[in-house]
Amino acid sequence: MPMVDPFTPDAFTLQSLTAAINNLPYQPGRIGQLGLFNETGVATRNISIESRDGQLLLMPVKPVGADGTPITGNDRKAHPFVIPHIPARATITADEVQGVRVFGSENQAETVQMKVNERLATMRNSLEYTVESHRVSAIKGQAIDANGGTIDLFAEFGVTQQVVTMGLSTTGNSAIRQKMFNVKQAIRGALGGTPFGGIRVFCGDNFWAALLEDKDTKATYLNQAQAAELRGDPSDSFAAFGAIWEHYEGTTDANFGADAYAVPVGVPDLFLTRFAPANYNETVNTIGLPYYAKAEPMKFNKGFELEGQSNPFNICTRPASVIRLVI
Repeated sequence: MPMVDPFTPDAFTLQSLTAAINNLPYQPGRIGQLGLFNETGVATRNISIESRDGQLLLMPVKPVGADGTPITGNDRKAHPFVIPHIPARATITADEVQGVRVFGSENQAETVQMKVNERLATMRNSLEYTVESHRVSAIKGQAIDANGGTIDLFAEFGVTQQVVTMGLSTTGNSAIRQKMFNVKQAIRGALGGTPFGGIRVFCGDNFWAALLEDKDTKATYLNQAQAAELRGDPSDSFAAFGAIWEHYEGTTDANFGADAYAVPVGVPDLFLTRFAPANYNETVNTIGLPYYAKAEPMKFNKGFELEGQSNPFNICTRPASVIRLVI
């Protein structure tokens, strides 16, 4: 029987690889896990955001030649953005499967597919981490542009970031309950009457450490059933003072620094993620998917080179409603 070719092109099409990378299990990324961002695809890499009374509205993509979305009044302005392109590369070489080739084997392709899935999983993890870091930036009031730089949304849209000093202390009275009332009022003002379901506070390392040792925090919980949360693992979240407080396990590239950010939850389209299509002939003018993967033969047919990519744009539509908390 002839030897089965483990590098049959059928397993390396854009459709099959893209389906594979999008079906891989989701890797931990706290912002993504919480589902704060409304995700959908768009047909182009160019989008416009309309600012109106401090709110950012994603304008619909329309066919070429269609009438544009009307912008009227001095308090409305359209801001164009180009969605970032994030590619990743990997290779599957013939040598990697040479030791497991079997003449006449009917499942040889499965062995190669395992190698493909390993590379796709590695690329997917890296791309997910990048999207997560962009979402952290969006919560802090920044958007990542097509050049990898940051856009200050407060300056771009003429709104002001609201900051509340919490006065956390191990000895004095920090009045944290009153401070959180002020935070809630600031959120309400920024939302202009739009209801929200609660507040989640993402804490950086220094802020979290100070919060756990704050006198008011301890006094509130040390004699209650939830005291176990403070005496136990300090990486867990807990509810207090009308909010859920959570230590964000960030990295060097994605973190909240020494501060914390109070985010209103339950606000429709407060955070948006828009995925543009890949820059392949087959994907032009199609609705973007979260991740793509494609392959091409290496020189002298020594294997395949894989490319994975994501084209995400993450933004907070009402940045003034996310309150920055400092120790």
